[in-house]
Amino acid sequence: MAIERPLDALNEAKDSLVVVELKNGNTVRGKLLAFDIHLNVVLDDAEELKDGEVSRKLGRVMVRGDTIVLIIPSK
Repeated sequence: MAIERPLDALNEAKDSLVVVELKNGNTVRGKLLAFDIHLNVVLDDAEELKDGEVSRKLGRVMVRGDTIVLIIPSK
């Protein structure tokens, strides 16, 4: 099994659904369109989640990398 670097893992997740957990406790789910070396991410069709349920639709958003705790790619 090859060891992946974080940016390699994000590159594999491009154009697929990801869940992003933020430092403030919020969770956002959306299609990963782009990211940079600072882990700023652009999500399309983003939705804010509360208790696993969609609380509001956000559309296209950019999430600043220093607010992100975890990015979970879906398989």
